[in-house]
Amino acid sequence: MCGIVGYIGTKKACPILLAGLSRLEYRGYDSAGISTIEKNRLSLMKVKGRVKNLANLDGIDNLEGTIGIAHTRWATHGKPSKDNSHPHQDNSKSFSVVHNGIIENYNELRKFLTDNGYSFYSQTDTEVIPNLIHYYFTKDIANDELKFLRAVKNACLDLKGSFAIEVISKLYPDNMIVVRQDSPLVIGTCEDEKYLSSDIPAILSYTRDFYLLNDLEFAVLTRNMVKFYDKDLNKIEKQTQNIEWNASAAEKDGFDDFMLKEIYEQPTAIRETIGSRINLDNKCEFDELQFTKKYLNNLNKIYIVACGTAMHAGLTGKNAIEKLCKIPVEVDIASEFRYRDPIIDEKTLCIFISQSGETADTIAALKLSKEKGAKTLAISNVIGSSITREADYSIYTHAGPEIAVASTKAYTSQVVLINILAIYFAEILESCDIKILNNIKKDILDLPKKIEETLKCNEIIKNFAKTIYQEKDVFFLGRGIDETVAKEASLKLKEISYIHSDSYAAGELKHGPIALIENGILVISILTDSNLVKKTISNIQEVITRGAKTLVITNQKLDKNMFDKVIDIPETNCFFSPILSIIPLQLLAYYISKEKGLDVDKPRNLAKSVTVE
Repeated sequence: MCGIVGYIGTKKACPILLAGLSRLEYRGYDSAGISTIEKNRLSLMKVKGRVKNLANLDGIDNLEGTIGIAHTRWATHGKPSKDNSHPHQDNSKSFSVVHNGIIENYNELRKFLTDNGYSFYSQTDTEVIPNLIHYYFTKDIANDELKFLRAVKNACLDLKGSFAIEVISKLYPDNMIVVRQDSPLVIGTCEDEKYLSSDIPAILSYTRDFYLLNDLEFAVLTRNMVKFYDKDLNKIEKQTQNIEWNASAAEKDGFDDFMLKEIYEQPTAIRETIGSRINLDNKCEFDELQFTKKYLNNLNKIYIVACGTAMHAGLTGKNAIEKLCKIPVEVDIASEFRYRDPIIDEKTLCIFISQSGETADTIAALKLSKEKGAKTLAISNVIGSSITREADYSIYTHAGPEIAVASTKAYTSQVVLINILAIYFAEILESCDIKILNNIKKDILDLPKKIEETLKCNEIIKNFAKTIYQEKDVFFLGRGIDETVAKEASLKLKEISYIHSDSYAAGELKHGPIALIENGILVISILTDSNLVKKTISNIQEVITRGAKTLVITNQKLDKNMFDKVIDIPETNCFFSPILSIIPLQLLAYYISKEKGLDVDKPRNLAKSVTVE
């Protein structure tokens, strides 16, 4: 998740760009940079750290250019550093580019460009873009007004992945070109000024009139006009939209609620979390960690400590670490951890998960673990949060800001990150066949597209919710990894619909809970583990015979006539099935809440960050 801004007009660009970056800093804050056109040359100033570090750079106040682009970064490819910061330039320093998104085929493009004499100075995927533009520009023998645009277009057609791109060139000092594909980008317009941003709120104070780009639509900007082209460079007409939103409403991007928006942001959140951790050599990369093979081999135990949804993410991590690394793992509720005198010493690693990084119980548990001599590792979505300052080591999800109280994209980002961490440990320990690990990583890279496919069940879930929203009790069942999903799904339903729900390991049903099953009650089952299909179906049959209605979420081939409703999801490695199987159940909780007329984003009695015990 990164933030990009741009300006072309009559005023000095630098102050406007810095103000825009400050408003976008929630999208990324490990580095920032700016490029302007200064007397037919491109300036480039960038720095590791926050936007304020960029604003304090010597010489930045001397920038006079009225055209510029800027970027605030949350690292995906390449660790936070000045070299990896945006903007990036081509080798001839003719083109400057900022980019939000991930270029999935950048390794192949980098090799192609290297073979054609280009050099690279960063570890980023973005650096291929200005060099590709330069490559196509120099290959184009025509010299008409569309030459710059053709070069950008040809470069973009080579890119696979998601991108929002702004390009300026010293060869075209009165122009800027922008394009988007699966990443947000808006153009705000005034009479002789144009403003660009990842998010409308960043530039809402300058204008209320916006052009909204569709995928692979190109815009060529001057101070007083914008020309639009499709991917074949046919001219297209666009009308401005007047935005009357306040900043809070604008952030919803047209969705009715933040929760629904955040459910749909999961492909991007997962894509960006993955991109920061799997390197060019297909190795899991955690440069900030200093865990040696000797240290990991000497561990007696790993604790994963968290609250609520984050704890459910931790349960998936237990499954992966134990299976891939053969290290015993306990998952503990943070609020109980300190009070049971846990057995911790220097041969214990304690992992703490918190979206906000400010959860009081989790921080207190972390401090206790340090006192007892354990190494501590924090997983958070917020750089510089309390938990990350207290821990020995910190790693970050890239979910971006999550405003709805009920966590969705932060949860799935936590699941993918802790599972990548398990693979990383296994690579160090050499505890698992490398072919198995490579196959798992392939499944990781396929996740964003499979999430997009899963989201297509939206209308089915919406209609199903209309038939069951008046339920008073709901039960969730699962076995193995599916039980962790049952727990999370049950929590989601409780949080935002206020329906009583419980989750059980399906095999435990006959040991008491089945007494609660009566005619017409809803039982929701998750079934993704092929080794447990027959046993789980047997458990579901037990509730069917007692009159229960059944909804099944599965990626297995089943006799659908056995159940009232079946939602199919894509197949994936069992480590990652919780990411896909929870999505229909997130949607179900959302639509049930909507049917009941409740405030989805702000459910009663709950807060986003629990900063008291």
